[in-house]
Amino acid sequence: MPSIEVVGTTPLPGFGTPLAEVPGNVQVFTGRDIARQRATNLAEFLDANPSSVNVNSATGNPFQSDVNFRGFTASPLLGTPQGLSVFVDGVRINEPFGDVVNWDLIPTSAIASIQVIPGTNPIFGLNTLGGALAVYTKNGITDPGTRLDATAGAFGRRALAWETGGSRDAVDWFVTGNLFDEDGWREHSPSRVRQLFAKIRHLTDDTELGVSVSLADNTLDGTQALPVSMLDRPPQAYTWPDTTQNRLAFVNARALHAFDNVALVAANAYYRGLRSDGVNSNVNGDPDAPGAPPAFNVASAIDTRGGGASLQLTLTPDLAGHRNSLTVGVAADLGATGFRQSEQPAAITTDRETPAAGGYTKTTDVDTQSRHYGIYAIDTLSLYDRVAVTVSARYNAARIRIEDRSGETPALNGTHDYRRLNPAAGLTYEWTNSAMLYANWSEGMRVPSPVELTCADPAAPCTLPNIFVADPPLKPVIGTTIEAGARGRPMAAGRADSFWSVAVYRTELRDDIQFVSAGSGAANAGYFQNIGRTRRIGVELGAGVPLGPLTIAARYSYTRATFESGFRENSPNNSTAGADGAIDVRAGNRIPAIPAHVIKLRADWIPTTAFALGATLVAAGPQYARGDENNRDAGGRVPGYAVVGLDARYRIDAQWEVSGNVANLFGARYQNFGILGTNFFRGPGNTYAPDLAAPEGFRARGAPLGAWIGVRYAFGEGRAS
Repeated sequence: MPSIEVVGTTPLPGFGTPLAEVPGNVQVFTGRDIARQRATNLAEFLDANPSSVNVNSATGNPFQSDVNFRGFTASPLLGTPQGLSVFVDGVRINEPFGDVVNWDLIPTSAIASIQVIPGTNPIFGLNTLGGALAVYTKNGITDPGTRLDATAGAFGRRALAWETGGSRDAVDWFVTGNLFDEDGWREHSPSRVRQLFAKIRHLTDDTELGVSVSLADNTLDGTQALPVSMLDRPPQAYTWPDTTQNRLAFVNARALHAFDNVALVAANAYYRGLRSDGVNSNVNGDPDAPGAPPAFNVASAIDTRGGGASLQLTLTPDLAGHRNSLTVGVAADLGATGFRQSEQPAAITTDRETPAAGGYTKTTDVDTQSRHYGIYAIDTLSLYDRVAVTVSARYNAARIRIEDRSGETPALNGTHDYRRLNPAAGLTYEWTNSAMLYANWSEGMRVPSPVELTCADPAAPCTLPNIFVADPPLKPVIGTTIEAGARGRPMAAGRADSFWSVAVYRTELRDDIQFVSAGSGAANAGYFQNIGRTRRIGVELGAGVPLGPLTIAARYSYTRATFESGFRENSPNNSTAGADGAIDVRAGNRIPAIPAHVIKLRADWIPTTAFALGATLVAAGPQYARGDENNRDAGGRVPGYAVVGLDARYRIDAQWEVSGNVANLFGARYQNFGILGTNFFRGPGNTYAPDLAAPEGFRARGAPLGAWIGVRYAFGEGRAS
């Protein structure tokens, strides 16, 4: 009998839904896939594998990438409109303040599997406009044993990962830790990552009780995009320092109880505390003002405390003689954030460091509170042996409260409420035992984050991290997705790595929110506004073919992301800007930073159980730079690229394994992000010369050729009792 692949369709665990009855192009990967490719972090793995995903390195730090899926983004950078939800063991980890996702807080050594869930899926709650990423962690039963893994190589990288898991009687445990240090391939861009994850569970035949703890203390330095005229020496920094320190404490408790395999109750409660401190160097956009320093250093502190709980019931009794699965649930997520920001005048050295030229002055002191409540239901009814219908809905209620603590901007104080019922419906048809067709329609909502609500006035643009002012309210973003497709696993192959899939989709957003450039000297100055309608349409093709010891997987995606409402924005660095520094964006213009074409190829050759060799190709088409929303700037088009990577491992015996991997094998000199700005470093040797400042395209270079070796040791036989 062929095995049935089951995936999760709700944030908390249920009995699972057969993949053949899921009306969407869900993509599933395992922790072993991540380990085999030796990905530095989850964002790097996503860049190389799922369809419709591309990643940019705007900051130059590998742990601070923007991850784009179907034209929507999950980013650690404030100011990036977020359109993806990320869950870890049922907890949404988009931070309350700006809905940002900090990839450095997800240890790859703890990941058992990931699911990339497409569309405006209402069940996964707010912000799921383009899709959701569900991460599930390891446990002591599926990953027993104790292992050490050491890595060293290019860019001064030194890394040590360890994990141990096991079980005894009704208790199992799993613990993993990561120590990662790297100088970075760009100047002044070191990374220091410290991660610890631990889980313990108590299991009986019908009950699971568990708690997990995730801790992190990471310091990440980035160096900003470079003007095109400075790309002859890609490692150099535009200005520095740009440092972020993230310290996390995340506790998640979960309970499951099954009733005779016809009902399952799941519940969780969590606490998440995050302290983010940053120092950012910024060139003064108005250096001619009397007494103005050439630069400013901005120090920010974001202190977030969040918690929540969910309760979910799954019922599987037949309905009118047809197989049926009904899940209902409630969820509450509460967050409180204190944001403090200070500004310091700074000088500029010949290597573009910004040393202090005075003391710090506090510019922002606000507290924000967010409360998100949801009630949801999803029902899958198998009408016939090969036809299943799924309907779902979620009612979301959100309240965001903002309080000025400085007493200087009392108009900032206010409360914003949002409510909406978001429905979805889908149909699957199992055409044959190894092929199925599906179609679905869904709606979702994204509410403005506190950082967007307080930076929405064109007359008072802010830099990111933001200086808050009293601003007009923003409307929620409403998304609608229609998707149809087919997929299958050829039974003749008899292997899980044999698959094919095709999907077409269309997502329409109303009242989309855009960070609009204000056109000042700082490339990150601007404001948020509702810009009307935007659209993403796309095609996804995928296939995996096993040929004996060789497996080849190919994925192609086409994404057309466009503005569908015209608007006027400030973009004086755009070569087509008028005398007032503004450009007209028209319906049909492409949304920047989203390549239309992405191709991914993966080959794995495993001739013996002891040796494996893998190769990855990632190719992306051209994209437009931010600031070129009208697609007309003379240098606003960022060229496409192709990058090849290799990985290999050799198992010496039951304990020892050696491995290696190479990134950017052919040393491609490519850029994967662009933004329009003003270059103030046009003097001799790229020194500060405000009188020569001129508009220029800025680019983020991808990392050059790099190679690393690793040694892995498994204690005993690699298993624990």
